Amino acid sequence: MTQSSPGALAGIRVVDLSRILGGPYCGQILGDHGADVLKIEPPQGDDTRTWGPPFKDGVASYYFGLNRNKRVMRLDLTTAGGREVLLALLAEADVLVENFKTGTMEKWGLGYDILSERFPGLVHCRVSGFGADGPLGGLPGYDAAIQAMSGIMSINGEADGDALRVGLPVVDMVTGLNAAIGVLLALQERARSGRGQFVEAALYDSGLSLLHPHAANWFMSGKTPQRTGNAHPNIYPYDTVATATDPIFLAVGNDRQFRILCEHLEVPALAEDERYATAGARSVNRVALKAELEAHLRKHDGKTLADTLVAAGVPCAPVLSVADALQHPHTLHREMVVEMEGGYQGLGAPVKLSRTPATYRHAPLTEGEEFLPRNVGAA
Repeated sequence: MTQSSPGALAGIRVVDLSRILGGPYCGQILGDHGADVLKIEPPQGDDTRTWGPPFKDGVASYYFGLNRNKRVMRLDLTTAGGREVLLALLAEADVLVENFKTGTMEKWGLGYDILSERFPGLVHCRVSGFGADGPLGGLPGYDAAIQAMSGIMSINGEADGDALRVGLPVVDMVTGLNAAIGVLLALQERARSGRGQFVEAALYDSGLSLLHPHAANWFMSGKTPQRTGNAHPNIYPYDTVATATDPIFLAVGNDRQFRILCEHLEVPALAEDERYATAGARSVNRVALKAELEAHLRKHDGKTLADTLVAAGVPCAPVLSVADALQHPHTLHREMVVEMEGGYQGLGAPVKLSRTPATYRHAPLTEGEEFLPRNVGAA
């Protein structure tokens, strides 16, 4: 929705000092749901302005994807004057989001201990690499490095291939989500206590949090998880399979779905075979099962079969390109592509609220510093 009706966070004021991905993504989520977000950039701007191509008016698409529903001003926090301006802004703010290296805010006299005394209701959210203490405390963190250290890369890739980075910055993005959740939790608690608190979302913690079911498997069995390509480590068939045309992904999670699949492939006896009759047996005998399924799947057009199976209750999907996914009719129906004045296009908010839906009010690069009045959205 592009209208300016109050969102769930209307009246909440956010100063976003963060740059790159995790913090800005958190700020965009808060802004989409009505918070008044002011993004403070250093004099040279957020680094991601240069992370292209493609570029529009000299600013990279990467920046446009993370900085909607914010107004922008530049401020040099290395100077006393810049810090005084920031303090004046924080006097009117509910939330501070930052992702400076641990110790930077403290060096500037802006650590949580000082800010919490001056602004007791402020929720101070820090996105960090590893947290402030411990063996790796204070070190900078980067998405790909955390994917490597957290074990994510070790279980991503073909079984006989090398460990691979997931093809999107999943650690940065889930850290941004965790930061947004943390801010909302702190605001909810503040409604009871009247006090803000320090919220930290670390890339390292967030990377580890993504290890289900591999961590659960290791805790129970002690066996180090291995790469399985597109296949699920616990369930089968939960894998990409070949057809006569394009591959499809089968996501069969129970015996009933497997029986339906076998009936549609006109091999009902396969569902009665003791090697495949139960979920556990299918997982153990996955290599033989994949060969048998693909022998029958190669008689079918992939897209047509996927449409038929999913209508019958078998979870599956064609393997689409990014372009095809973004132009899919259901993508448009779900309002997951946003268009704004000036030619801006971006991904829509994935959380849908019935009375206070997300709104899109400020395209990236909107100039301005004045917070909205406190009574916006009040009954």
